[in-house]
Amino acid sequence: MLARLLACLTLSLMLGACATGPDIRTDFNPSTNFSAYRTFGFVARPGTDRQGYESLTTQYLKTAVTRQMTERGYQYQQESPDLLVNFNARLRQRIVSDPAPLPPPGYIGYYGYRGGLYGPWPGYGFYTDTYTFTEGTLNIDLVDARKNQLVWEGIARGAAEDADPQANPQGIDKVVAEIFAKYPFRAGQ
Repeated sequence: MLARLLACLTLSLMLGACATGPDIRTDFNPSTNFSAYRTFGFVARPGTDRQGYESLTTQYLKTAVTRQMTERGYQYQQESPDLLVNFNARLRQRIVSDPAPLPPPGYIGYYGYRGGLYGPWPGYGFYTDTYTFTEGTLNIDLVDARKNQLVWEGIARGAAEDADPQANPQGIDKVVAEIFAKYPFRAGQ
């Protein structure tokens, strides 16, 4: 059930359905010599495979990451790569409360039309908007295979909406491209 939900929603087009797009953050170990890396592969059991088999989400992520890494000059190597790629996807329900702003001093009614004749009822204008949404997070990790040490990570986080599962590969590809747009390194350089 969890694997189906994860694959079906796939972070609902991997956050790509957001009007403003996902929040992308990256970090890397500044002491790492990225010019030494020329090849990449995938960890044996990525974080998106919790059921003991390779999920559709994992397959889509592998395709998208392979595209981004090869565009940067890295070559895929199944045995003994320089970098290992891992990823994880997570959905969670969020509840957000947004209190209404207080009216400015001297404000009386809409456009001030009451003009001091009378005031609104007690509590008028004081309310809180509360809404729930599904937040999706996608993590992509690059690990130095020899040291077994994380050297770079990219994270996308944003609101995920229910979407057509047939569009998952395109949504995943878009978000992975947005994450890798902040990856400043090229193979061997």
